Amino acid sequence: MNETASRIVCLPGEGTVSFRSYRDEDYEAVCDFLIELNRKDRTHINWNWARFEWMMEHPEFDKGARSSIGLWWWENRVVGAAIYDMYFGEALCAALPYCEGLYPEILDYACRELRDDSGLAVGINRGSTSEIQAAERAGFVQIDQEETVMELALERISSSTLPEGLQLREMDQIEDREALEWLFWQGFDHGEDREAFEQSLDHAPHVRRHFNKALSLSAVNPSGELVSHCSLWFHQDTDYAYVEPVCTIPGYRGRGIASALLIEGLSRAKALGAKEAWVISDLPFYERLGFEKVQQYFFYRKV
Repeated sequence: MNETASRIVCLPGEGTVSFRSYRDEDYEAVCDFLIELNRKDRTHINWNWARFEWMMEHPEFDKGARSSIGLWWWENRVVGAAIYDMYFGEALCAALPYCEGLYPEILDYACRELRDDSGLAVGINRGSTSEIQAAERAGFVQIDQEETVMELALERISSSTLPEGLQLREMDQIEDREALEWLFWQGFDHGEDREAFEQSLDHAPHVRRHFNKALSLSAVNPSGELVSHCSLWFHQDTDYAYVEPVCTIPGYRGRGIASALLIEGLSRAKALGAKEAWVISDLPFYERLGFEKVQQYFFYRKV
């Protein structure tokens, strides 16, 4: 389906919902949809506006396939979406509560348009009975893959300082992009081969539309090298911060550097109005800081 072959779905007494493929000018509408999706019900918190914004400029994201993202519109706003995760084969399928009847159609679209050679997998909250039933009716089968989301009430955060000799630096994810990418390359264990890193760089222009430099924090050693980083994302239309990414290069791990950066970022997010923080993880690192496992997602695949 595309903009010239829209499918109309009737909502009794509420007008119509129409389908259109994603366009670049739809970016804010998708963010608004994801904010609304998680406003009162956190069962889709694993997919929020910040994850979408982070993903859209990630080096591994398949930008050439953006028009394959499916959007369902009602009264000039997005009420349902099928969004691939980095590349085809895994997707978010979701609809706002008053349009939940669209979910089977959204699944069907994703199966046809967002699958890879092995099929399509979707993560569904373990408490979302209606979505699980719809997926099973559509031929999806639960697989051995799970995703955990952890939460921290920001009233519980303590304080922390960086180890002696390290300095805190706010990082601009556009202006400081190459330095951050080199840190991520090492921090996520891709090695120390600078040449291989430079060959992997995506030189296309990047945009961070809701980026807040004050929540993008790095630790710098006396030589000026970035050794650890933590980014948080906060939108004034929400009451939560999203943690993504956190990493430390191998030689500096185990010193409490990432913890200090995260606590500082959480304190800043709290000052901006965030009441809680969310992270997709089940690592003991977050539990030691007070995060609790609150949402679990099972993955279902259709071949």
